[in-house]
Amino acid sequence: MNPRTALTATVLAALTAVLVLTVRYDGYFTDPAGLFCWYAVCWVLFACALLALRRVPAAHVVPLLVAGAVAVTVTGLVAPPRTSTDSYRYAWDGRVQSAGVSPYDHAPQDPELVRLRDPWLFPTGAACTGPDRARVPHAGPAPHCTRLNRPSVHTIYPPVAEAYFLTVDKLSPEGARHKPLQVGAALISLGATGAVLLILRRRGTDLRRAAYWAWCPAVPIEAVNNAHVDVLGALLTVVGLGLVAALPDRRTAGGLVLGAAIATKLMPAVVMPGALSGVRRVRDGAAVLLPAAAFTAFAYLPYVLLSHGSVFGYLGGYVEEEGYEDPSAGPRYALLRLVLPDSWAPPVLLVVMAGVSLYVMRRGSPHRPWSGALLVTGWAFALLTPGYSWYALLLVALVALDGRWEWLGFALAGPAVYVLGRAFDNRGVTAAIAYGLAALLVLAAAAERRRRGTGTRRPEDFSVGASGPGTPPSAPVAGRPA
Repeated sequence: MNPRTALTATVLAALTAVLVLTVRYDGYFTDPAGLFCWYAVCWVLFACALLALRRVPAAHVVPLLVAGAVAVTVTGLVAPPRTSTDSYRYAWDGRVQSAGVSPYDHAPQDPELVRLRDPWLFPTGAACTGPDRARVPHAGPAPHCTRLNRPSVHTIYPPVAEAYFLTVDKLSPEGARHKPLQVGAALISLGATGAVLLILRRRGTDLRRAAYWAWCPAVPIEAVNNAHVDVLGALLTVVGLGLVAALPDRRTAGGLVLGAAIATKLMPAVVMPGALSGVRRVRDGAAVLLPAAAFTAFAYLPYVLLSHGSVFGYLGGYVEEEGYEDPSAGPRYALLRLVLPDSWAPPVLLVVMAGVSLYVMRRGSPHRPWSGALLVTGWAFALLTPGYSWYALLLVALVALDGRWEWLGFALAGPAVYVLGRAFDNRGVTAAIAYGLAALLVLAAAAERRRRGTGTRRPEDFSVGASGPGTPPSAPVAGRPA
């Protein structure tokens, strides 16, 4: 084996081993600082693996990438969900739908759904002592509880996510518990690796970029172990942007897939300005926007017809609970609040995001819609400073397509707030420090690229064939990542 390939494989093996220990370490409630130390070691090894990959011979890149992706992804399966209970809600929503009930009509603790409860999701007695258990109303002296978070409110998840939960429930053997959702998320994350590789190959771009997703610690921890449905939204976003870039004949298909991504987790809507990068004609923009809007609306339609209540569920309550309307609550707008009054944060956010979006649509490259999407998404993270680490899965996927590794700092800032913030009991200060450092990294990398004259146009902007935009180049580039 080539020495450089062997070195990269060795670092990958170390990353895999540490990820196993990290996922198995149940310290979120008892030792959040220690758990974040494990996260930090994983990220250091991830960075070392990326550096080593830069010198691997081109012929070894794809086999090493794929093998590493499988090894890293599988580590998320070695334990039940450690830092989030969201997947338990997914399992419940799937079970409710399998019973012929709309997931938007009842809260989990409603007495109408008692017949669907089982000891796994709704323990009783001594099993109700865990820190992740929520009490539910009951008759009798023994305590009743649930693993589900917010059991008194209706579901918040959009229709494509709900269809996914139903599919997993239908395919799951009896008593499988959390594992089918984890396995499904692992397969989706590997599918995202494949989609990124196909897009990079078609564009003639360095395939090593796919490692930013395939080997990132956020993928096995948040996408696989915690089984967050965000991974499905990330996959659909990657596919949708890849289709949009294949101008001009696939923009409508790209819009439809982006609509499916939005109907999975709503958050992928932030990439739409990127999908419109460089659009000069109204009909070209409509070719993306109208299919996306139509798919989202029609995805909701069956649930609207089947449900008695609102299909938006707890969305409004979630926005209020998470501090989007009241900036003084929680870690939201942490960087803006360092320099502005709290009440100014939301309007300033809207103005800045509108400016960034307009810039991307006017100046962005239609051949690289993911580049503009990354810029808008990255600014959204910098200004909103979200406190949930799994939100960054979308950002990681965009980094893999675009190659600007410095934006990964926001993917590490998320777990710093979510996990380390518990240790210091001050998520606001933790968010300001973590996201501030991530923003400084982005600014420093941008300044260095500008100094070197590599921050504006890239070779792949001109990688078009004789037939016009979107024609694949004759051979993929195997140089170092941008």
